[in-house]
Amino acid sequence: MGSTKILIVDDELIMRESLAGWLERDGHSIDKAASGEEALEKTKTTRYDILLVDIKMDGIGGLEVLKQVKENDADLAVVMITAYGSIPTAIEAIKCGAFDYLLKPFDPNELGILIHKIIQHQAQSRENLFLREDYKERSRFESMIGQSPAMQTVFNLIQDVAPVDSTVLITGETGTGKGLAAKAIHTNSPHCEGPFVVVNCGAIPEHLMESELFGHQKGAFTDARETKKGRLELAHGGTIFLDEIGEISMRMQIDLLRVLEDHVFYRVGGTQPITADFRVIAATNRNLTEAIREGIFREDLYYRLNVISFEMPPLRKRKEDIPILAEHFLRRFSQETKKPIDKISRTAMDEIMLYEWPGNVRELENAIERAVVVSKSRSLQAEDLPLFRSDICIPANTSLREVEKAHIAKVLTDNGWNVSKSAQILDIDRGTLYNKIKLFGLQKQP
Repeated sequence: MGSTKILIVDDELIMRESLAGWLERDGHSIDKAASGEEALEKTKTTRYDILLVDIKMDGIGGLEVLKQVKENDADLAVVMITAYGSIPTAIEAIKCGAFDYLLKPFDPNELGILIHKIIQHQAQSRENLFLREDYKERSRFESMIGQSPAMQTVFNLIQDVAPVDSTVLITGETGTGKGLAAKAIHTNSPHCEGPFVVVNCGAIPEHLMESELFGHQKGAFTDARETKKGRLELAHGGTIFLDEIGEISMRMQIDLLRVLEDHVFYRVGGTQPITADFRVIAATNRNLTEAIREGIFREDLYYRLNVISFEMPPLRKRKEDIPILAEHFLRRFSQETKKPIDKISRTAMDEIMLYEWPGNVRELENAIERAVVVSKSRSLQAEDLPLFRSDICIPANTSLREVEKAHIAKVLTDNGWNVSKSAQILDIDRGTLYNKIKLFGLQKQP
């Protein structure tokens, strides 16, 4: 996690130097301004985590500095420095958005405790804000599960790459747990106390991607009623996970490449450069080298992302993990549904082991969840697993397009044309499924 960047604003030289000395000893990055005017100029070109501002200054006073910086960045932590006689003004500053105030003279330990409190608050706020948005982990793992040699190799790679700050590219088929691997890298990294922010590049419409990544200023476009931080800014001090990176448009690839080079960007409609400290992990189920040859993915972005890479193995190549995964999901869903299902029958496990699992771990998870819901006994039976029985006969000379069409049609039919549920099983977003339905001319049968 990077050092906290603090701006000290005070017209007294001795106060600026004393504060700077105390805070630099604690490992923070310090900048100083001798006036409100100088402070406002600095905040236009530099991103700060915390401002320490004296209330009483000639020219632009501390209260005005507070109001102006909060207008641009509502989450910036501002601490007012005041003498005893200015407590009413300090209280007014709290009402205007100051985090807290310090009374002169104050103890260096008191300052250190307050700064630590602010850092923890900011990290938690970024995490909470992100969690309140649209990201929910699609895997129900509490931890990564596997005893196969293929998974042991993955565990060793995660252990090796987690401590360093290098960009990581995770490849593999859909449903293999790429997001889970990314979260494991973050959890075991120096950024673990910061937020883990996910950008699903395949689920965000192209016209919204710029605002989602970079944020926007109030009034930047018709619906921009307030200033909003983007995912990159929310990831400050943590990790940003660019899932389905192969789906991002060429225009956004150019913008993203610039950000990955120096971690500096602008909000939509903004003029102030924003610098954020974050680690980048990307994932894709596409073959990016083929995408480069097809001219739909930039080679320079690929090399920027592919500093360290590894592949998540498909479930068919780690079949020894299937029984423990199935039992894990059985316990979880039995608890969630409060159904007393103790085990998976031998015939059901045989079918589970024989199936090829094109949707990998996520498909297995969904299948066990459905089986638990429909089961009428204390053990899962083969008949509780209807997803394994196909009434669609596909000749050997059928094209891949027809196979895809038939599979999507079956999933939609099996789920009563519930698009959300079908998209989850197919491991695609709803927009993509709607496009497929239109492309193949699929219609719900009466």
